[in-house]
Amino acid sequence: MPAETDCQDCRLRCRPLFVPMTADEIAFMRRFKSGEASIPAGTEILSQGQKSPVLQTVLSGMAVRSVLLEDGRRQVISFVFPGDLVGLHSGLMGEARHSVTAVSDMVLCTFPRGRVWELFSTQPSRAYDLTWIAAVEEHFLGETVATLGQRDARERVAWALVRIWRRLVALGMEDGGSVPFPFRQQDLADALGLSIVHTNRRIVALRQAGLVEITGRRLVMHDHVRLSRIAQLDMDKDDVRPIL
Repeated sequence: MPAETDCQDCRLRCRPLFVPMTADEIAFMRRFKSGEASIPAGTEILSQGQKSPVLQTVLSGMAVRSVLLEDGRRQVISFVFPGDLVGLHSGLMGEARHSVTAVSDMVLCTFPRGRVWELFSTQPSRAYDLTWIAAVEEHFLGETVATLGQRDARERVAWALVRIWRRLVALGMEDGGSVPFPFRQQDLADALGLSIVHTNRRIVALRQAGLVEITGRRLVMHDHVRLSRIAQLDMDKDDVRPIL
């Protein structure tokens, strides 16, 4: 097993995407952390309705968050990237409101649920960060609802691909004009409220237009500006976010 990542040496923490931590906050996180977990692709990390004993920050790898509807259908509500927190609802509310499934091999940094309130009593700035992370999740869900309600199929697919591209570029994962893309077209379809056939057609059309393509589990960006216009997303830099 590889050695665990020391919070002081965490490469994610140093990315411009994340709010810098003070020396005191880093020292607290080193005490707060209980370990790391290696998760194979395809593993359900968290099950809807499950009570989890830990909160987990993604150090590497990707996953999807989904909700199982009463009729058995799946709704993907968001994609999970390095730096994201897994198990927040379970940690604070007692049970998970959704499932999280790894789509690639992952490494998760774990924190004991029983010590979460220690954040609020001894590290108010870290507790605020936890609240901020929860608010960002709600904002993303709101944007997703707006996407499903106001964007057509072409715009929805463009929106998802631009969102994923920007996040992975901000994480330093771009290489030669492409980023890792372990998600299935079914994952995109379930997230965007489209059939897989319709999703595939939109992706093919965007590729034929010379904008973007998905090949070899990589997302290749040919024209970020034009794709962002189709997605109705501005070109402003994304806000920085805290990392637990």
